[in-house]
Amino acid sequence: MPRLVLASTSTFRRELLAKLQIPFETASPDCDEVPLAGESPPATAERLAHAKATSIANDFPDSLIIGSDQVAFIGTDVFGKPGTNIAAANQLRRMRGREICFHTGLCLLNTATGAAQHVGISTVVGFRSLTDLDIERYLEREDARNCAGSAKSEGLGIALLDYIRGDDPNALIGLPLIALCTMLRHEGISVP
Repeated sequence: MPRLVLASTSTFRRELLAKLQIPFETASPDCDEVPLAGESPPATAERLAHAKATSIANDFPDSLIIGSDQVAFIGTDVFGKPGTNIAAANQLRRMRGREICFHTGLCLLNTATGAAQHVGISTVVGFRSLTDLDIERYLEREDARNCAGSAKSEGLGIALLDYIRGDDPNALIGLPLIALCTMLRHEGISVP
């Protein structure tokens, strides 16, 4: 089996990939994550997934490298990782009562052949009409500073939502495992 490498320092993505019970390692990608002028949020996520994988390719010959990136948005309004509780509260106020798209780009790069598989997975999330007190209580209990859109659905953030619509619940957390399993099988990796 070729070496499997996750081009990410995200603990969320590492935990998701571990569910597949396949040995892997992680490496920190080095790429500029700023959207290009006029680039749609889904195109940004998909381009960055590929960029993350290729940024470490020279360090991992004869390997399969997984790159993933997610962008949360409404129209052209993008919600990144807030970094602070104040920014998280502001994001949640802007999202309350609205439907947000979380688009996750996924790339599996085979460094032996140079072939890359790509897919984009969208998950639509309906936020409750949150009060300021709801937001305050949530942020007191959940560290959402490093989560695009500030709502960690795998934790207490699920209480902020009315619904989640998508093909893979793991995509919302940052790594679409259903699509990844298909890609790995295409590369000859048995899952399970």
